[in-house]
Amino acid sequence: MGNSKSGAVSKEILEDLKLHTKFTETEIAQWYENFKKQCPEGRITKEEFQSIYSRFFPESDAQTYAQHVFRSFDTNDDGTLDFKEYIIALHMTSTGKTTSKLEWAFSLFDVDRNGYITKSEVKEICTAIFKLIPKDELADLAEDENTAEKRANKLWDIFEKGENDRVAEGEFIQGVLDNDDALRLIQYTPAK
Repeated sequence: MGNSKSGAVSKEILEDLKLHTKFTETEIAQWYENFKKQCPEGRITKEEFQSIYSRFFPESDAQTYAQHVFRSFDTNDDGTLDFKEYIIALHMTSTGKTTSKLEWAFSLFDVDRNGYITKSEVKEICTAIFKLIPKDELADLAEDENTAEKRANKLWDIFEKGENDRVAEGEFIQGVLDNDDALRLIQYTPAK
């Protein structure tokens, strides 16, 4: 982690993050300072992450989606996010390249982490995404997307797979890149 004596991020992590994100050394140092203030132990628990994430969606139930986002970024599966995992998460969801974001989206949908997505996993994540949509926006959804199940079915149909088939990462990325509806269906963008 960071150098606990100086309170600064370690050179090794700093260099790694500069290499794998678009953040500058100054930005990373500022993020680290804020991270240490918010998380003096140097780790964010799932509950803390859910609390932070919920603030971005005050009109919605973000708990389930936040759990899936957390799982996708807890790369060492220890139940916490360290600074490096946190910055990678920030990068992937804000400034990352489209392909990198879609790789992350695949990991979000790959609930059991077996390298494939099934229709039941698509339904699980679409249900979590649907909970992010404020009630006053639900009436504006298209008829074929106005429930989590319809949304999941529409997304699954894009991949032209049967009920019991599965989608590999490359198929997922290409399918989403080739279809604007798919890109919209795998996320929720607030109207306001």
